[in-house]
This record gives sequence, C-alpha cells and structure tokens, in this order.
Amino acid sequence: MTKKTGLIVALDMPDLKKTEELLKRLKGVADFYKVGASLFTAAGPAAVELALKYGKRVFLDLKFHDIPNTVSAAVKSAAALGVYSISLHLSGGAKMLRQCAVLEKKPKLWGITVLTSLDENELFRTGFRCGILKTARTLASIGAENGADGVVCSPLEAEAIKKIHGEKLTVITPGVRLETSDDDQKRTLTPKAAAAAGADFIVVGRPIIAAQYPAAAAAAFLDALNSDDQQE
Repeated sequence: MTKKTGLIVALDMPDLKKTEELLKRLKGVADFYKVGASLFTAAGPAAVELALKYGKRVFLDLKFHDIPNTVSAAVKSAAALGVYSISLHLSGGAKMLRQCAVLEKKPKLWGITVLTSLDENELFRTGFRCGILKTARTLASIGAENGADGVVCSPLEAEAIKKIHGEKLTVITPGVRLETSDDDQKRTLTPKAAAAAGADFIVVGRPIIAAQYPAAAAAAFLDALNSDDQQE
C-alpha cells in the first residue's frame, strides 16, 4: 500500500497581511498550516483564525515548556482556538505531559525531541550528554508513555523512533529540503527520504514561503512525497 506522508506549510511570516497574501497563493495546493512563535507573537489568535479560513487544519507550534499547570492551561486555550495539534517540549517531563493528556478537550499533543538546528556539539553543551539519537529516542519514549500523540524530530531520527513506537506515535519532521541548503537546519533529508524513514508529516517553511512561486514549490514537495516508490 502506498504510504501517505502529509505536508504542513510553516507560515513563518511577519504579519497577517503578508500571511494572507501567501495563503491566497497556496489555496488549492496546501491545506495544513503551522502557526509558529513569530507569527503568533505578532498577530495572536487572529493568525490561527486566518490559517483556518484557508486551510483545514492548523498546527500551533509554540513549543510549550513550563510547569504542568501552566502548560495544561495553555493547551486548553489552544483547544478553544480550534487547532488540530500543538507542540510542547518533551523535556518538560512526564507530569507535564500527563496533565495535558487528561484534558477532556485537547488538540493532538506533539512533543519536541531535539531541535533540528542543533548538532552533536551544541546538544552536548546544553547538558544532554547521550547524543542526538539516544536523546531523541528517550524523549520519544517519555512522550509515548505519558500521553503524547506524536513527536517532532529531524528526519534523521524518524526511522529509529518509528521502529520502536510504530503507529502509536505520529512522527513530524521539519528540516526537509528538496536539495542542500545553507541555513540553520543542520539535520536534513529530502522529502522522499523522510517519508521512507517513517515521517507521517513533513513541515516546510522557507523553501515554500520564500519561493518566487510558493504554490509550485509546495506542489514540488507533494510530488516528491507522492512518488510511486514509497511503500509501507
């Protein structure tokens, strides 16, 4: 059976006006959008409302990381906005996750493992001394055991996490590029390779939103994901 890996377009735009211009250009091509910290800080809940106007689902990527009561209250507020999923740092711990997981109405809880901007040396300097792969696997297990619905990891860790947790955890991978790029994403793969590694969704920002023709760029990622040789 052909494996379906979805595309989430990251709306990393400076304001609502430019966001709506982009959404108009992507209409009919993309229908799942990510609202992250920069746009949400600039525009607040109106950013989510706008993304839902043009799309079917919204991933609110604010990477909550705080004490359990604060994060569960934030998740409750996100649910009221109608988002499909939210991100929270798995390093916030089991209690934080469980307090969110028991909420009666909640979006999908997608846990952050290791940011794709970090390499082994930078992760080590933050105090995580087990290496990227082991750290990502450990955090994914904490998520799986305490109510997370999915994990966000680089495509380089996706296969190992999928092998352990299978369909129990949705795997979401940023750091996907059609070709080599010189930016702050250090652990990247192509869409086809990310899908083959087990990614359920890829998240793509700059290669689409900064393109001269964003709809064509999004279509190129979808074409790469839907190539015939991706098998379950």
